Amino acid sequence: MPNETVSGAAVAGMVFTVCASIILPVAAALFFKKKTQGRISCVFIGACVFVLAVLVQVLIGKTLGIAIPAFGETLRKNYWLLALYGGMSAGLFEEAGRFLAMKFLMKKALSKENAVMYGIGHGGIEAVLAVGVTYIVNLVIAGMINLGKMDAFLSGLNEPLKNQISALSSALLTTPAGLFYTAGIERIAALTFHICLSYLVYRAIRDKKAAYFLAAVALHFLFDAGSLILAKNVPVYAVEAVLTAAAVCMAAFTYREYKRESPQLSHSGQTEAETEDLAGSEVQ
Repeated sequence: MPNETVSGAAVAGMVFTVCASIILPVAAALFFKKKTQGRISCVFIGACVFVLAVLVQVLIGKTLGIAIPAFGETLRKNYWLLALYGGMSAGLFEEAGRFLAMKFLMKKALSKENAVMYGIGHGGIEAVLAVGVTYIVNLVIAGMINLGKMDAFLSGLNEPLKNQISALSSALLTTPAGLFYTAGIERIAALTFHICLSYLVYRAIRDKKAAYFLAAVALHFLFDAGSLILAKNVPVYAVEAVLTAAAVCMAAFTYREYKRESPQLSHSGQTEAETEDLAGSEVQ
């Protein structure tokens, strides 16, 4: 590929997506902590619970595939069922994990501010693992192509890896530049959505209303299953437009509800500082 280079617009799209997938969640967590005194520990709880929920989803999916071979075969052959199953499992396991984490791990620090911090961690680690790492690799490969070092790099690899890198290089050279931005836009929408879902689950616990939790499960299902179904049937730009519109609507609702509350109100009706003071007096 000596005479081919990845366009500047494509590289800019990759940089945008890396920023949206890695830098944005970190910056959001730091900004929100400074603005509201939310706890960074809740960001880490959100990240860890997301990883655990995904591992459980994968384990159950593989177990079902082994125990019921027809189950896995049916999903592979029917994209609609695959999308519905993926959305359902993500909604159930991730929202159950979110609920349990807030109910028990964040019990003494459960506030609307920390619910947002949890959502940043949950959506942020998903962005890093699902998109950020891949786009860093894309940038490295694009850099080697544009610097004319790809052939030398490939010469030192074994055949299977060489074929994979060559295929990736070809994709970077032929993919329209605009598509490199779409993954970043989707991650921004998904991060926004996770923050909103975290607020709903927080309200389910604080207000003791199962409807909020069920709404979070249903919305998560619709977001995941809908994005997969749309991706199969409409252009990618239309998919991102729909997801962005959905995220904006959810954000508007969440912001309105968030602002209606008193600052740092925990689910017990105490401020976070009062909760910590009470806990300290009990220890003494």
